[in-house]
Amino acid sequence: MSLYLFATLISFFIHFTLIIPFINFLYKVKFQRALQKTKDVFNKPTPIFDRFHKHKTGTPVGGGILIVLTTVFLFLLFILLFILFNRPILTNYPSVIAEIKIILFTFISFAFLGIYDDLSKIFRWKSEQFFGLRIRHKLVIEIVLAFIIAYWLFSDLHIDIIHVPFFGVFKISYFYILFAGFVIVAFANAVNVTDGLDGLASGVLVFALTGFWVIAKSIIDVPTSLFIGIWLGGLVAFLYFNIYPARIWLGDTGSLSFGATLAVIGLVLGKSFALPIIGGVFLIEIATSFFQLMSKKFRHKKLFPVAPFHLWLQLKGWEEPKIVMRLWIISIIFVVFGLMVAFMK
Repeated sequence: MSLYLFATLISFFIHFTLIIPFINFLYKVKFQRALQKTKDVFNKPTPIFDRFHKHKTGTPVGGGILIVLTTVFLFLLFILLFILFNRPILTNYPSVIAEIKIILFTFISFAFLGIYDDLSKIFRWKSEQFFGLRIRHKLVIEIVLAFIIAYWLFSDLHIDIIHVPFFGVFKISYFYILFAGFVIVAFANAVNVTDGLDGLASGVLVFALTGFWVIAKSIIDVPTSLFIGIWLGGLVAFLYFNIYPARIWLGDTGSLSFGATLAVIGLVLGKSFALPIIGGVFLIEIATSFFQLMSKKFRHKKLFPVAPFHLWLQLKGWEEPKIVMRLWIISIIFVVFGLMVAFMK
């Protein structure tokens, strides 16, 4: 365990050293939140969202870029050191390389999709042009990436079961690909939706990943344990600058990548049932947004005054730091409960 903690500390200090010059670089290239009227998926104005977020205009949104680049570099470096010093890279799967491939592909591919989306928003690329993604186009790409990853989980790691505590293990064969693809897309968008308040998504991610770190260590999965430890170090360093008032945001680069990778870690560790519990705050956020959209589409009226959940709390008059801190506490409870479920037979 000391080696993973060492990797976490190294990751923290490197990220912490790099982040201030990186923030200055983002200002220099104007990679900042633009002042513009936002619209929902039905192309309707969102005045409540604009009212609560207009003061965030100008905040850099490239935090995810730094974390992705640095985490990948450090992870590969530590894997190389494991090999050079003949330390065993233990895993529960037939291939260590396949496990590493799946985690890194998820982390990087969704980051590329996110940075593409960030650039289109910041520099206002029009959807009619080559650059700029409509929401349905982005969703299609997410689905394609998710099903590539889901297929690898099934074919390379031979995962085709779901463990439900008290009921046993269910072998679902090829349906696992559909299930895993759905979970990855859902969590990518869940973290993206949650990343609306300073420190909210990154803080909840820290708690959720800590829970999965405990699980990864308990089953002696070296690649996943090492990756989570290094990723956590970067997230904690980022969180220092992301708490209210934030000096930097994750952006879609980070939120899409981190949500998809959180889902994949849950699937790789065989804890798909515990995943929505450990990530319970993300589930609440995406559920309120989803049901709101469905109500608008089919009932032509809102189900909630506003969505997602954190925006509704703002509308109720809660201050931003109060919302974030209380959702952090709720997240800790979800993680403890999720761990309890994960270790049930």
